[in-house]
Formats: sequence, structure tokens, C-alpha cells
Amino acid sequence: MIISENVKPSILEFKKLMEQTDLALNLDAEKRDSYYAKRNGRDLEIDVYEALCESAKGTNFDKTIHLVSGQKFPDIVAAKFYGVEVKSTKEDHWTSTGSSILESSRIEGIERIFLTFGKLGRPVRFLSRPYEECLSGIAVTHYPRYKIDMMLKEGETIFDKMGISYDQLRKMDNPVAPVSKYYKEALKNGESLWWMGADTDAAVPPTVRLWTSLSPVEKKDLTVKGYCLFPEVLTASNSQKYNSYSLWLVTRNGVVNNNVRDSFSAGGKIDFYLNSKDTIKLPAAFGRIKKYKADIMSTLYKIPEYELLEYWKVPFIRKNRLAQWCELITILASGTVNLNTSWAYLKSVFGSSIQD
Repeated sequence: MIISENVKPSILEFKKLMEQTDLALNLDAEKRDSYYAKRNGRDLEIDVYEALCESAKGTNFDKTIHLVSGQKFPDIVAAKFYGVEVKSTKEDHWTSTGSSILESSRIEGIERIFLTFGKLGRPVRFLSRPYEECLSGIAVTHYPRYKIDMMLKEGETIFDKMGISYDQLRKMDNPVAPVSKYYKEALKNGESLWWMGADTDAAVPPTVRLWTSLSPVEKKDLTVKGYCLFPEVLTASNSQKYNSYSLWLVTRNGVVNNNVRDSFSAGGKIDFYLNSKDTIKLPAAFGRIKKYKADIMSTLYKIPEYELLEYWKVPFIRKNRLAQWCELITILASGTVNLNTSWAYLKSVFGSSIQD
């Protein structure tokens, strides 16, 4: 298919419209950051649509902008040739998971698409860029999808890496084939393609790696997150206590660990001096809590709240996450460690930080 470059309004006019829309949204966000922080994906589409319509007044795009209903791509169309896809995150970063690489729901006739990204973690900010310029790689849920990075530098898109243009890839009958070929050629020892996620919302890396192939830094990071998300690893004499963590490693991180226990419990017992007279033996897993103290305290507050709710299986997350986590450990470890003893140990590690 040949795409005409001699269209009216021009791409330069559309780019100017997007810049003006970003300006309008950011000025409004400075006044109403609490409003935007509470908006969901559908709500934000309406906000962007209204800002586009207002910015289009007096331009060639006036009265040509439409919000598309249903599961269509992109979310907004303008002048029957341009489109705007709206994405957002509740966190303070510029990355997310985008649309399917198949683009089966793409609206006919839309040839140039911009991505408007709402960073709803304070400070709330908006940024728009040509869609293909902020696609850094491929993530996999039920189907390969683009990874979005609004801070991506020129020459670092997935298309630059693959040596193929966005338009070439999207018009292929089977766009998965060249993507699969690219990632297969980049595989290292101990890696394999991983094309299915745990659910339709959680994106995973396109490769699977063995734990033994990870760097020490990666092993530490995943172990710390394991402690934070799965306090049941401290449970006594429970052969199932590592199952959720093992599944999380695979489905969310693309990592297979054949010896999960060693990450937490290897090394026997540690001595805990309860007082000047009493020395108590605690499982080695408790000792690693002290070893990773600073990382645990930091990581607990970086994990999205919905993940903690999912894995902790609690009705709400308290403001003092560390205290709540310590309480969960104390309860779960009660089968092998006295409640007062485990709490005393955690208090000796974290001090007043676990006091609400």
C-alpha cells in the first residue's frame, strides 16, 4: 500500500496540534493534579479528546476529531487520516505495555498515529509522540504486545533493533514471525522464548532464563521481591510455601529456578540473642531478612498496591507497609517460631520503622 504524503491537514499541522494539546493538558494538570490522579483509562480518553477538540479550534482539524467507542485502535481519530492512542500509568514513570503487534482492530484509513501518555503518578504530566517512536520492545500477555517508553531516544525503537519499519511490520500477514526470529537470534545460554503470560494484564519478558544464568544483582533483586510479595516463604514445614513465588518467577519475570529453597533457607539456623541469657535458633530465612534489610524497606514501597493485595491476600494495604509485612511474617512463621520471638527479631532488625 502506498501512503500519500500530500494530505491535508499536513503531518506538521497534526504535530503542532498534539503539542498544543500536551500544553493544555499539562497546564490543567498543574491546577488539578488530584483530578487526573484518579482517572482510569477510559476517563483519560475523554479528557484527551476534549483537550484535542479545544486545541483544534481555528485549525484545519476543527470539528474533524472523534472519540471512537469500543475496542478499536486508535482511541481517537482526526481528519479521517490521523489517530491518537491514549495510554497511562498510575506510577511515576513513562513506561507501559501497549497494543498488540497484530493491530487487528486498527481503524481503516488511519495512517499516522500519535501516542498520548498520561503519567498519573505525581507530578502528573502528559507527553505525545509519534506512536512508532516510543515502542522499545515486545512484551507478552495472551499475545505479543509493544512495550512503551516515552523517554526512548532516537534509534532505540524495536523497529531500529529489528531493521524493519513500523509500517512494514504492521502490514505483514504474520508480524509475529519476524519478531520471534529477532528474539530467537538474541537468545543466550539458558534462555528460551516465552510467549504466554500468567494473565492478560501482566506483561512478561519474551525469553525464559534459568536462575543460574542471572547476575548476582538480578538474583538479589528477585529474592528481595520474593520476601516482599510472598511472606509465606517463612512458613515452617510447608512443602507448598515456595509455589507462588516459583510461578511468579516464571510468569512475571521469565525465570525458572530449580532450587528455590536455597534462595531463602539454605544455611541451617542463625542465633538470635533474645536477651543477655537466652539465645534462640531461628531459620536461616530470618537471617536473610537482616541481610536485605535496606532493600526490603525500599522495595515494599515501590511495589504497586494492587500487587500486594493480590499476593498478600489481605483486604487493604496499610500506610506502614513494613509493619503490615512484619505482622504477616509473624503469623505465618508461628508454626516454628514463637510469635513473640519472631516479632522481637523483626523489631531488632527494623526498629521503630515497624511501629504504626
